Amino acid sequence: MTTASLPLKPAARPPRVRMWRSVRRHRILYLGGLVLILLALIALFAPLLTSVDPLDINPAARMKPPSADHFFGTDALGRDVYARTIWGTRVSLVVGIAVAVASTVLGTLLGMMAGYFRRIDAFIMRIMDGLMAIPGVLLAIALMATLKGGLGTVMIAIIVPEVPRVVRLVRALVLTIREQPYIEAAVSVGTRVPAILLRHILPNLFAPLMVQATFIAASAILTEAVLSFLGVGIPPQIPSWGNIMAEGRNFVAIAFHIILYPGLFLGMTVLAINLVGDGLRDMLDPRLAKKL
Repeated sequence: MTTASLPLKPAARPPRVRMWRSVRRHRILYLGGLVLILLALIALFAPLLTSVDPLDINPAARMKPPSADHFFGTDALGRDVYARTIWGTRVSLVVGIAVAVASTVLGTLLGMMAGYFRRIDAFIMRIMDGLMAIPGVLLAIALMATLKGGLGTVMIAIIVPEVPRVVRLVRALVLTIREQPYIEAAVSVGTRVPAILLRHILPNLFAPLMVQATFIAASAILTEAVLSFLGVGIPPQIPSWGNIMAEGRNFVAIAFHIILYPGLFLGMTVLAINLVGDGLRDMLDPRLAKKL
């Protein structure tokens, strides 16, 4: 065979072109990611973005509209809404990330055991069904009423209702994966169960778990805001978006700005997380990627 008859390899595209094609195919993923990065920077550099203590009370400046001195106005106690909203970003992101990680890890462990070991499947799933029979917010309120208030308690109260959703997802996936030929081949050659779970089953759960974790993070941020709004979440001395809106709900007619800006931050954060989740689903699902 001569050199002229050999097939020519397509010229490799420059990295800039590949990056641009990726951005065009997964626009919502990059858009949501940029918003989340911006919010993370706001939370990280909150002390540099405002020099006002979010807990400082100034009765002489009660319910002032937005101005150069107070970008988002002030609340009923004269506290700066901008400073409280900026510092509240930390609470929401910490709750969202912590709940997503803890729920995914616990749900994955329980779901893998329920899906692979038939003897404990019924026991685990009946407990999960019982937890799912109770509305998540009501279960969180009950846990908050029995435990000492605080950020850690809020996260535990949100994690408990979220774990059963991950368990059901992982169990369904494991029931399908364990019937695959490569799992049967691994069992036939004497591969131990921990090795099968870690090497063959767990990697196949990565894509759906990544997507589920983003939705859990968004749900956790909303649940924390609801609990704080109802007065059973983050203590009032800690600035959070739910607390700010709860304190401003009685003054909506005369000082709408008190709930406007934390509400915008809350909606923007949840929307960005959902965009990242949808983008990850489109990118990690090979069947959907072929259609695109």
